[in-house]
Amino acid sequence: MVGGNIGKNKNTPNEDATSDYIKCFDRLFDVVDYFVVNVSSPNTPGLRALQEKEPLKELLNTLQQRNLKNDISRPILLKIAPDLTNEQLDDIVEIVQETGIAGVIATNTTIDRNGLYTAEKVKSEMGGLSGKPLTLRSTEVIRYLSEKSNKSFPIIGVGGIHSPQDAKDKMEAGAALVQLYTGFIYEGPGLVKRICKALVS
Repeated sequence: MVGGNIGKNKNTPNEDATSDYIKCFDRLFDVVDYFVVNVSSPNTPGLRALQEKEPLKELLNTLQQRNLKNDISRPILLKIAPDLTNEQLDDIVEIVQETGIAGVIATNTTIDRNGLYTAEKVKSEMGGLSGKPLTLRSTEVIRYLSEKSNKSFPIIGVGGIHSPQDAKDKMEAGAALVQLYTGFIYEGPGLVKRICKALVS
């Protein structure tokens, strides 16, 4: 199964962002099994502003209308930041339910540097932080979305999964599936097997 993670170009102003998503969507439609609408990377200037209610609803409705015009539609998932407030997460639940997209990926990397035991230089670096500093917050976001939505849409849990227990925590919080990124690098591919064994035991 192959997914297409789509976003806007760095130099595209937000008012023109939808055209970038449409171009990516159309170009990849025949070669992917599902789409991830990424509005949460902190490495693209201004991108996270697209998580606000009105621009996000417009973007997802546009893509979903395009999707449903095809004989075969592709599941569209929304990837969100871990740094959203509860009020913003409430908006996410409402938007997902209104637009009818397939689900949410929670979460992308964080810009929060609180609680890091590291040099000040690292704390002030730009960009998203992944791995263990994300573990608890991403699980909190999953639980909040699951409870607020009454489990009305699937959630893919990602962020700081370095052990089978981390994966189980995400599933127990409401994730239907989990993804590995940083944990896969540091723990090796054997982590996947250990997680699968733990989930069926």
